[in-house]
Order: sequence, then structure tokens, then C-alpha cells
Amino acid sequence: MCDSLRSNAYHRLLSLLTIFALSICFISCSAKPDPSTLVMVIESSPTNLDPRVGLDAYSERIDELIFDDLCTRDEHLNVQPGLAERWDIPDPLTYVFHLHSGVHFHDGRPLASRDVKWTFDSLLQGKVRSTKAAAYHLVDRIDAPDDSTVVFHLKEPFATLLWNLSGGAVGIVPYGSGDEISRHPIGSGPFRFVSAEPDKEVVIERNDDYWGEKAHLHRVRFAVVPDATTRALELRKGSADIAMTSLAYDAVLTLERESNLEVLRGPGTVLGYLAFNTREPILKDPRVRQAVAYAIDRTAIIHYLFRDFARPAYSLLPPESWAYNADVPQYDHNPDRARQLLEQAGYPAVNGVRFHLTIKTSIDENPRLVAAVLQQQLREVGIALDIRTFEFATFLSDIIRGAYQVHTLRWVGGNEDPDIFEYVFHSAKFSPHGGNRTYYANPRVDALIDQARREVDQQVRKQIYIEIQRLVADDLPYINLWYLDNVMVHTKRVQGLTLNPAGNYDFLKTAQLAP
Repeated sequence: MCDSLRSNAYHRLLSLLTIFALSICFISCSAKPDPSTLVMVIESSPTNLDPRVGLDAYSERIDELIFDDLCTRDEHLNVQPGLAERWDIPDPLTYVFHLHSGVHFHDGRPLASRDVKWTFDSLLQGKVRSTKAAAYHLVDRIDAPDDSTVVFHLKEPFATLLWNLSGGAVGIVPYGSGDEISRHPIGSGPFRFVSAEPDKEVVIERNDDYWGEKAHLHRVRFAVVPDATTRALELRKGSADIAMTSLAYDAVLTLERESNLEVLRGPGTVLGYLAFNTREPILKDPRVRQAVAYAIDRTAIIHYLFRDFARPAYSLLPPESWAYNADVPQYDHNPDRARQLLEQAGYPAVNGVRFHLTIKTSIDENPRLVAAVLQQQLREVGIALDIRTFEFATFLSDIIRGAYQVHTLRWVGGNEDPDIFEYVFHSAKFSPHGGNRTYYANPRVDALIDQARREVDQQVRKQIYIEIQRLVADDLPYINLWYLDNVMVHTKRVQGLTLNPAGNYDFLKTAQLAP
């Protein structure tokens, strides 16, 4: 098994290189931070801090600290009150939100219903150009009958509305805000914007007038450090305080031995998966797809490639989701069963090979290593897997066009809401018109997805999604491989840290710096 992944010699060499790299002190490393400022290293700058526009992880996670949403999400990905202290659903087409009183924007203006209405009207009416508007296409109009009440009127029942109003989806901006918000964000959140310099840093500070529980940190500086080795060095020197899921796993294990550092890890929701083009002649047969699943040894890959910083996945949804179904077919490693299914499907081995498949992936190191391991594991059951790597934009373009047989990718955040089944597996969402890039079609699944989107009662919705997950696990257009852990490396001067499965930056709301 070890030989099928990476040799022991490679492991020893990699560990030695990591230790050597971390022992070097680069002149470029910055000085120790201000005692009242927490420095967090991130891989790249946020693309846009207007919460109506920014889609990348860094934009959304920093926006969550500056802006408040109508709703929030708990550790089980349930929607909870935010700016809206409560809401009523008098009928499936009407959602009435009641706002907290005494909320102010960072410039002192009171936050009222007209600000909420403006935030979403500016999206729906095209006053700001953003792909986020698509999430609200079923909103007919928004009313603000008084300062503390906002009413969303829908064109048709849309159970996902609450999710699309929560957890960093779209923070509330002041009435009349245009694109200037991207340059100088003004929100009502626990931190206020101070400054930003592209490819260098974003600085925020505590909002002392926050309406909710106030942050303990005086100031946070997000330092943009693209190179993973340099991020590790900054932590080792104490020039940075936190790196969140942005270091190589071998580097994490090395830094764990540093006396001034600690490693905090927890279950994450980022899903690694393998997808089939079900239009391909060989892959039309679900027995072939199931055979591939049985041929894959997730446990070995998680141990040797991810250094156990992951857990096996058996659904598109993470186990933390209220809609998760653990009682589905699970294709644990079973090469004999894989060979049996391939024989039944009419693919006998000829000189050890039954057929060829091509897997496409990006040129990044981790996807290439995963593809190489899959190649060796599938060879054991007679499938010759050819690997093709591409620069990411080219790779993704091919996937969207359906120009592939098998590919590997990740879901980051999108798989936390069960409505993802509509985007990924509904036959009306064939790529490029949606995210169904496997061209999977099952009329029963379509009907259940449509029913779940109209159903307001969460317990009823849960039963529907349980059935959807069972059917999809039988048909297997995807092989769900693993959920990656959230891994934080931090200096010991930072206290009060917690992790949540979504991997956002909520921990900065409770963190403290030791004297």
C-alpha cells in the first residue's frame, strides 16, 4: 500500500526539505507585530469587499466581520437570527423579518429596513453588477412598511431563501451605497474597515459601538503572503499569529513541534470528489462507476497524502448538515467487488487491461498526486487511467463544456446547503446552464428536488433530501471522496480560538491576545 502512494524515501526527503525550509530566516520576513494587533496570513487579497459582489473566500470571510447579514448559521448549518431577531412566514410566498433595534453602521447612521431593501434592490435592479443576484431571482419585490420590518415577496415558493440571506451571503449596506463600498466598506459588524492595499494587506479594527457581543481584539491585519513556505516562516518567527488552512500538511506537522506555536484542527465541509461524464459510452453503466468507487482506497490516500487531515465522505453534504443522510450505499475499498462488477458490465481483462479512461485535473501539486494514486489503484482492477493536467482556467473550461471522461475537483462552501442538489444533479441544470457537469438525469431525483425547493417545513425537507442522497449514491454520478479538515496554526499569545465546520473567520470575534 505504501508503494502505491509515495515511497518512504520520498516522505523522508519531503520532511527534511520542510524542516530545512522552516529553519531558514528570510530577510524579507517582517518584524514582530504590534502587541495590540493580531496578524493573520492569507494566500491572496480579497477581490471585492462589497458584500453584494465579492464571491471569493477571502472577500466573503472578511466581509462577515465588517457586515451583518439578516440571518446567521449555527454549527449544524441551521439558519439562526442575525440582524433579523425573528421572522414569520405567513404563507410560502411571504417572509416577514423583524430587525433588531439600536443597530448602527460604522459611520453612525442607524440601520433600518430601507437599508435592507436597498441592499437587495440594488442587486435585483442591476444598480451593482454581481452574479450574486442570481440567488434572488425568485424574489418578486421587497417592502419596508416601517423602520424595523422587511417583507420579501416571492414569485414562487423558495425554501432556500433563508439560507441565501445568512452566513456571509450578502451583508447589509447603507441606503444609497454604490460601488464606493468596495473601496471603503461601511457595515454594522463587529469590526470596522481601516485600510486595504492590494496584494499586501487588509486592516480592520474593533467596532466599539457594536450592537451585539463586542470583539476582544483591538485590530486585525490580514497580511497577503502567497508563498506557503513564507507563511510558515512568518509563524515560526512570530511575525504572524494565525494561518488558517493555508499550509502544507507536512509543514503543519513540523510547526506543531515549535514551542511558541499550537495547532488547532476540526472537521471541515470542503469536499473532494471525483465526477463522471455519464454521456461517455463506458461510463453510462452505473456498474462501471460503482466499480471505480470500490477500487479507490480513500483511507490510504487520506493517511499518506493528507496526513490524516481529512475524513471519508459519503455524501455531497457534510455530516454537520441538518439534511445529511449517513444511511446510503458506501463504496469502501473492495477490489474483488470492483472486478466482479466490471465482469458483469461486459469488460473482461485482456492482458490485464479492461479499458482506458482519461482523468483531467489541474496542474496544482495536490490534484496531480491524487490523480497519480488513483491511476495506480484503478490499475489493480484492470482500468488504465490516463492523466491529463492543465492550467486551472483551461481545465475548468473543459469540464464546463463536458470535454472530459473523469475529473476531480472540490466544493468549497457550496455543498453546505442541500439546495446544491438542484444545481448539481437536476437534469434542467446541464452544464453550461448549471452545475450538472456529469449530465446525470433521473426523473425521480428531479421531482424530489423540485418538491424540496418548495417545501418550507424543514423536517419534511429533510426526509426528501434523505431520499435524494440515497438515489444519487445508487446512481453514483459523483464519488464523494473526503472532507478536508480545518487546520489552524497559531502563536500561543492568541487565546479563545474556536473552529467551525464552514471554516470562516468567526473565531476572530472571540479571540484575545495574551498580555
